[in-house]
Amino acid sequence: MLSKKNPEMEIGRNSSLYFAIGLSIMLFISWQLLEYKTYDKTDIAYDMVNMEEVFEEEIPVINVNAPPPPPPPVAIQESIKIVEDVVEIEETIIESTESNQSDKIAEPVSVAEVAVEDVEEDVEVPFAVIEDIPVFPGCETGSKREKRACFQAKMEEHIAKNFHYPEQALDLGIQGKVFVIFVIDKDGYVTGIRSRGPDKILEKEAERIIKLLPRMIPGKQRGRPVKVPYSVPIVFKYMAS
Repeated sequence: MLSKKNPEMEIGRNSSLYFAIGLSIMLFISWQLLEYKTYDKTDIAYDMVNMEEVFEEEIPVINVNAPPPPPPPVAIQESIKIVEDVVEIEETIIESTESNQSDKIAEPVSVAEVAVEDVEEDVEVPFAVIEDIPVFPGCETGSKREKRACFQAKMEEHIAKNFHYPEQALDLGIQGKVFVIFVIDKDGYVTGIRSRGPDKILEKEAERIIKLLPRMIPGKQRGRPVKVPYSVPIVFKYMAS
């Protein structure tokens, strides 16, 4: 039995296509509605610019007193007068300034006796090369070699007698060798004491020992007292108990 419906007239066969087209149209209309913007007309100002009236500003004319132009240069007419050369000119003789044996020399001037003062030079002579070394009290007699040995012995005796290990250095465990440099001046006094060691505490103690040195007979070079620099090491070493 054949169907009476015409397949070409069936409405439901393209329903999915029509649905898709309708959905797209609805989405487009919804998007346009969301993007549509409105403005409040009260916030819009309607101003008009009147361009008919033109204001022309009057610029005052200022008269500037300009200086007049300089006058044109005047042509100077030079008059040349020819004069006959009738005056004889005498030539100048230039004499030589060199002297010869016939020239007279000025008389010699007598010079009075000039007093010459001896200026003492402040020099330092090292202890190793000085002619007469400083004499430590108690070393006045003997030869130069014996005085030198006596000086060193007295120096060691003085250091051992006045040596004192600082308590602070003992507590901190500080030890080492301190080199002390000083100068025996022209009057036999000890001056210019400087020291270099591992710590300021030891340096201060070493300088104290040297300051206790007695006055000496100053060293002499060519029979004159001079300054003599001297250096001595002082060893600070403690024994662990």
